[in-house]
Amino acid sequence: MSEAQKEQKKDRPHREGGGREGGGREGGGGGGGGREGGRDNRGRDGGRPGGGRFESPFDIDIDKLMADSLYLDNQAHAIVMRLRDMDSGTRSQLRRLYNSVRRATRAPENERQHQFVMLRARLAYTIARHSLRSLDTLEKLLLQVTRKNDAKGYERFRDLFEAIVAYNE
Repeated sequence: MSEAQKEQKKDRPHREGGGREGGGREGGGGGGGGREGGRDNRGRDGGRPGGGRFESPFDIDIDKLMADSLYLDNQAHAIVMRLRDMDSGTRSQLRRLYNSVRRATRAPENERQHQFVMLRARLAYTIARHSLRSLDTLEKLLLQVTRKNDAKGYERFRDLFEAIVAYNE
């Protein structure tokens, strides 16, 4: 852009909504920044510094969760606060996951671990599909619970999820 064009642009009044039809980009399509040929150049890390998945500032201790109800409550609050700060997750997505947790908890004992393994896959898909990075901590906890394969651990995970759904309402 020449100096004269820059000067003209500076003197123009600001237009609401980006100005041009077609998304405000040359060529009309209005695609997202950093795209060429329809592919996102940021890679799988979403353009975050350091790359990779979002690392949660804390992990939930399964043994402490099973022993201390107040710890469970505090963790549920922390997850909901991060959910509100970081993600645009809907209540219906959380409720759908919670219903899956309840079903897996009620499964016969010989099928319960398999149900929770599949639940972890569903949770991982939902996190990736809807960019719910604040639920990464729950995915890690679910892995711990599944490895431990203890009925009380499954029930505590269900209680934690119930509290998250309740506090998110």
